[in-house]
Amino acid sequence: MASSTSLAKRLLLGRPFRSDRLQHTLLPKRIALPVFASDALSSVAYAPDEILLTLSIAGAGAFLYSPWITLAVAIVMVTVVASYRQNVHAYPSGGGDYEVATVNLGPRFGVAVASALLVDYILTVAVSVSAGVSNLGSVVPFVAEHKVGIAVAAIALLTALNLRGLRESGTAFAIPTYTFIVVMLGMIIIGLVRVYILGQDLRAPSADVIIDAEDHHLTSFAFVFLLLRTFSSGCAALTGVEAISNGVPAFKPPKSRNAASTLLMLGGLAITMLVGIIMLARATHLQFVEDPLVQIIGGPENYVQKTVTTQLGETVFGSGSIMLYVVGAVTALILFLAANTAFNGFPVLGSILAQDRYLPRQLHTRGDRLAFSNGIIFLAVAAMVLIVAFQAEVTRLIQLYIVGVFVSFTLSQAGMIKHWNRLLRTQRDPTARRRMVRSRAINTFGMALTGAVLVVVLITKFLLGAWIAIVAMLVIYVGMLGIRKHYDRVARELEPDEERPVLPSRNHAVVLVSKVHKPTLRAVAYAQATRPDTLTAVTVNVDDKDTRTIQAEWERRQIPVPLTVVDSPYREITRPIIEFVKSVRRGSPRDVVTVFIPEYVVGRWWENLLHNQSALRIKTRLLFEPGVMVTSVPWQLQSSQDRDLDRLDRDLSRAPARGPRTRPSGVPAGVPGTPPADPPEEPK
Repeated sequence: MASSTSLAKRLLLGRPFRSDRLQHTLLPKRIALPVFASDALSSVAYAPDEILLTLSIAGAGAFLYSPWITLAVAIVMVTVVASYRQNVHAYPSGGGDYEVATVNLGPRFGVAVASALLVDYILTVAVSVSAGVSNLGSVVPFVAEHKVGIAVAAIALLTALNLRGLRESGTAFAIPTYTFIVVMLGMIIIGLVRVYILGQDLRAPSADVIIDAEDHHLTSFAFVFLLLRTFSSGCAALTGVEAISNGVPAFKPPKSRNAASTLLMLGGLAITMLVGIIMLARATHLQFVEDPLVQIIGGPENYVQKTVTTQLGETVFGSGSIMLYVVGAVTALILFLAANTAFNGFPVLGSILAQDRYLPRQLHTRGDRLAFSNGIIFLAVAAMVLIVAFQAEVTRLIQLYIVGVFVSFTLSQAGMIKHWNRLLRTQRDPTARRRMVRSRAINTFGMALTGAVLVVVLITKFLLGAWIAIVAMLVIYVGMLGIRKHYDRVARELEPDEERPVLPSRNHAVVLVSKVHKPTLRAVAYAQATRPDTLTAVTVNVDDKDTRTIQAEWERRQIPVPLTVVDSPYREITRPIIEFVKSVRRGSPRDVVTVFIPEYVVGRWWENLLHNQSALRIKTRLLFEPGVMVTSVPWQLQSSQDRDLDRLDRDLSRAPARGPRTRPSGVPAGVPGTPPADPPEEPK
């Protein structure tokens, strides 16, 4: 009978996939877009809010600069998209920024990029889920009251979907993502047509507010700094763009071309929506500021400010319209699903880092459903810890955000510049050289912009929480270097030399005896079959009566192996056995000692708690003793045999009928669920 743990796993994840079905899990472009684009598209939902909110510090007049700030952000996005399209063609293995930095700048820079990306992926999950819960909590009070628990439950649900495999999670997220795209583009097109073609005067709910600027007399330097800070806040729209370059192995062949096409679609959609939202906000005179700075002309005293997309939905579709609720719902949903980008990028990057020995090797292997299960679980746990630590507060988490992604942007494009320089030194074809020079110029421009954004982000957000992300990157960076150092040291120790291994002089066998029963007799027989130089049975005297019983039974059965009794005045078992084994080997360092330990094999998980505890402790201690080999001699209890027969019964019942079946050897005839024995052949 299957264990409860196994049954729950199958219900949650589904049947395991064979390794040769890996192609089944690869993504076509129509599924890859929602899988990898949800993070970047969700950034469009709150990037306009950040741009307008920062500009409001200088008063309503500063909103005139929002289109120019958006244009600058769009230029950076175009540059980054163009750069990453080259990345996926040049480095299609899925290493993305990590591989670019490692190959062109050196391993230390690669590890620095990887640490920044790992932190950014974890923060993506925490920020996106928290933002989704906050949006949902504004409609459902119960969610607002229990946002931490609901955020953790949402991450658990996302984890389960991703553990089922990329294709299934992508299918689940495709409909909400495409719905968000259609609704946002529809709202932008309808609004702009009504304003600029039909000439209608649309005014947002916040169009008539009076903004009390935080500082009416900003100096020229302060105003330029404010514009730079606004630009860096708007660059939040770029988060998630790098995920495709890290997820190239998840695409169907031709992988590079499909990934580049998906990246182009992602960039086009994100830029169109970002520019469209800002244009529509300016056309409707929308204002978005911090609540303490807002006063309404003749309006209610307690003004509740809605998000930019919600205000635009109310302006275009009308207050109380069903489409207004659709806009709010799909916006909240895309924020929820933005975490899925990290669930697809983090495990792939973790697998590559584990293969390069910078992370534990467990992150390199695929699970039952051919997903990188360990990486998915690690990401989920880390994000849950952040959500609990910061109580799912978006305003506290957002300050940690964006630093890591711009570290990877800047170093990656610096690596691509060196990549083109290396190729230009050997390339003689004029057409190819012109293409490389153009690509290098794009990467240089991108590095300058992303580097400037990184500097501004560090200056403006360092004390607000960005330092936590930097410290986390440093910890992960040092940790990965330490893991690599450990693996390298182990590899050097295990490297075989030219000398032939020296055979041990003698093999001393020791059989541990707790009672004279079937497992002990089997262990003695097996030890005899190995033909050791010496063979001794050992029991520990913790109770005189029990020890005399063992000795009497040993003599009665005339077992041809001497029984040694080790006294234990303090009723310990492990220490006396360790000391005895040491004493056996102490005479000659070239001798080995093989310890045979009888163990029960049980069929139910709770039976393990009742058996084999002493054997486990003894084995653990003996593993640290040089020259000592530990051999477990299993004895199957009835519960384990029943479990095997039940499993055989199920396998046979599921097997298709293909002619006569024979009963496996060792299974008695008449066991329920087994086929009858073959009849004897008739004489010819």
